[in-house]
Amino acid sequence: MNPLIVENVVKQYGDKTAVNGISFEVGEGEIYGLLGANGAGKTTTMRMVLGLIYQDEGEILYNGKPYSNDQLRNLGYLPEERGLYPKIRISDQLIYLAQLRGISKKDADQNLKRWLDRFEVPEYYNKKIEELSKGNQQKIGFIASVIHKPKIVILDEAFSGLDPVNVELLKSTVKELRDSGTTILFSTHRMEHVEELCRNITILHRSNVVLKGNLKEIKKQFPKERVILSTEKEVSGLEQLSGVTHVDRHEYGYEIGISNEAVGADILRHALAQSEIRRFEIKEPTLNEIFIKTVGGDSHE
Repeated sequence: MNPLIVENVVKQYGDKTAVNGISFEVGEGEIYGLLGANGAGKTTTMRMVLGLIYQDEGEILYNGKPYSNDQLRNLGYLPEERGLYPKIRISDQLIYLAQLRGISKKDADQNLKRWLDRFEVPEYYNKKIEELSKGNQQKIGFIASVIHKPKIVILDEAFSGLDPVNVELLKSTVKELRDSGTTILFSTHRMEHVEELCRNITILHRSNVVLKGNLKEIKKQFPKERVILSTEKEVSGLEQLSGVTHVDRHEYGYEIGISNEAVGADILRHALAQSEIRRFEIKEPTLNEIFIKTVGGDSHE
């Protein structure tokens, strides 16, 4: 049985349905992507998984058991809106939070020092949150969510506010958690992060599940509509080929819209007649393109 099971869960506020029958399972050592525009139901779903609010219908199971205070120590949460106290020392509040989750002060202290070393900021132990940049506050928030070694971690916009170097640092850390067997529910607006980290996804739109399943299999359901072409010399006449919908010039070469995958062979033959080919690729759709197609023009991001 998977560590986290969400089955036919419904949440209503008066006559408004916030989540309408969502179901998914997250395996041990898996990062599961939960996607949707603002107001789609992601945050409500995560709050139900955390036991902060209760579902009106359906079931949420943690290693086969319903929510209880005993489950609390096995859960970690990094919220989109950061909630650490700005004027309290980092060590004081993170050790206290870890103790609330059931680990000893000594273990919490050791875990905190290890994490600060991992992020190459051991000097933050005695600092206050307000003394740190937004990106470094984000690192401390992440440590707060995992300091008690939870088995299930919910990450909401984990990489927001980080520069590219720290995004890579935190991504590698999340992958390490995954590889150690942690079950991770991951929500973000950055589709490229989902493509890199997640094997399975659910896309919510206006409280309903509109797409769900294995990311590779989902991509196969959508047509390939772009060719990337890089050549030694300029290639003329691409726009005139049957099935070519548009041609855009970039520094690396051409991005060519196609009406169907078979057009790619004609483009390749046409280009070979005029130049050596450096790169030719019929691109599968990105998750960003799939997301936009699935939710239409209603993504208010």
